[in-house]
Amino acid sequence: MRIRMYWLLASLYGFGAQAGCPDWPLPRAKAEISHLQAQLTRWDEAYWQKGESQTSDAVYDRLNAQLTQWKRCFHLEAVQDTPPALARGRTPHPVAHTGLRKLTDASELREWMHQRTSVWVQPKVDGVAVTLVYRQGELQQAISRGDGLYGEDWTGKARHIPAIPQKVAGALKNSVLQGEIFLRRHGHLQKTAGGINARALAAGAMMRREPSSLLKELDVFIWAWPDGPMNMKAKVEALAAEGFSLTKAWTKPVKTRAEIAQWREHWFTTPLPFVTDGVVVRDDSEPAGKFWRPGQSEWAVAWKYPPVKQMTTVKGIRFATGRTGKISVVADLEPVLLDDKWVRHTNIGSVSRWHKWDIAPGDSVAVSLAGQGIPRLDDVVWRVAKRDKPKPPARQSSAAVSCFYASHECEAQFLARLVWLSQKSVLGLSGLGEASWQQLHQAQRFEHLFSWLALAPDALSLTPGFSSRRASQLWHRFSFTRKLPFRQWLKALGLPLPASALQALPDQTWQELSARNETSWQQLPGVGAERARQLVSFIHHPQVSALAEWLSKQQVTGFTDKAL
Repeated sequence: MRIRMYWLLASLYGFGAQAGCPDWPLPRAKAEISHLQAQLTRWDEAYWQKGESQTSDAVYDRLNAQLTQWKRCFHLEAVQDTPPALARGRTPHPVAHTGLRKLTDASELREWMHQRTSVWVQPKVDGVAVTLVYRQGELQQAISRGDGLYGEDWTGKARHIPAIPQKVAGALKNSVLQGEIFLRRHGHLQKTAGGINARALAAGAMMRREPSSLLKELDVFIWAWPDGPMNMKAKVEALAAEGFSLTKAWTKPVKTRAEIAQWREHWFTTPLPFVTDGVVVRDDSEPAGKFWRPGQSEWAVAWKYPPVKQMTTVKGIRFATGRTGKISVVADLEPVLLDDKWVRHTNIGSVSRWHKWDIAPGDSVAVSLAGQGIPRLDDVVWRVAKRDKPKPPARQSSAAVSCFYASHECEAQFLARLVWLSQKSVLGLSGLGEASWQQLHQAQRFEHLFSWLALAPDALSLTPGFSSRRASQLWHRFSFTRKLPFRQWLKALGLPLPASALQALPDQTWQELSARNETSWQQLPGVGAERARQLVSFIHHPQVSALAEWLSKQQVTGFTDKAL
């Protein structure tokens, strides 16, 4: 349930450690804080007054932590470690809801388990917290969690949930139970399906004024019985005897961290009848209910699953120019940990896509890892009021022949072309990345894309940062490229030919290539009329012809004078 436990936010989301204070003048800071506070208030009103969850708990808590951080940064007001006033209901809890301290990793679990001998683990069922009060064997009250001390009276709704026993006997005749009302699922696989908005659906059903048909699909998982039997085994047996069977089925005795980790992984990857977001680890021993207080529960902790996505702040926007002149936009991020990988930036895509996303420094975004661990932008969860977005550079010609020759306007694209031809599948100049090419270009002032081929060892050794040994090795590597297959040189030149067509190309010389017309190009796989036209235009372009002639003089395979 969306109970924002403010006293835990800093440790739970790591916001204070993750991001420093914004470099804003005080007037802007006040405006941004007011802007964010207004949105959080609107979400609170929708949630607490209408039962509508307009954003996820993760987003709400992350942004609330951000608001708290900003207030501290600019010393604007004291931080109130309490849920919003809207959360406070009118019905007192017989025993306070304490909430759970969230562990960040296995080392914190080890500390918590130190000197504890009787420990139990349960799935952390994702639903809405409730107190059930039984008097003389009958359900007297059902109370929402609220602020932990006062909640709303849900008794009427609880009577429409078949899974909640209306009458109990034995030790439960006069009892106070705390648990989770959740949306029952069939074979829910947490690892692949995630949260599926189950919590919000359960909350909406309980908070609406009129009974919802969804109430019949709800169930309850009892996770606390204050002042009940002294040990967990006796508790779960008594609960099961009166109809609360889930607690017994899903409460497991454990002795080591390894066992807890095994159950955590098992429940994460096994079909379950509910949505979960981690595990709860409980000590057999707990204080009397009269001592329970919100935010104070050292006898039970939560170890949540690693999030599929994380939220972080955009530090800046920069632009990268590719070898064909295409400009891509990169967002630099406050570092965030995803699956043991620190993510510091993500590629947004084209300039038009960036405009569509409307991302500016200071915005909060959700990121995840795509295939091969590549950071991916999933959503913009919050936009700052002041939109200080940088202006993208002017795009060079989209023609395949742009920026073969060095110029101030072409600097980024020219460098991208050099980096491209270093790839193993092109000319295989390993060890020459963007920084090395930039050093060479600045020192030697390349005229065109292949000027490096004519450099002598002495000239290379004069490049700042290049030792004599490295210069000699590089010269030999440059020289070796002259003997590489003709196809690789065509790739280096940027011939706009699909990979399948390049593989099928029978031509071994530039002369053969130059003799092709549009019809002959279309005989190759993947080459249509438009691509054929582009190929003829490319090959006979003056700059390309000049480079082919220059490569001929350098005795490059397929470009020799004889071939031309």
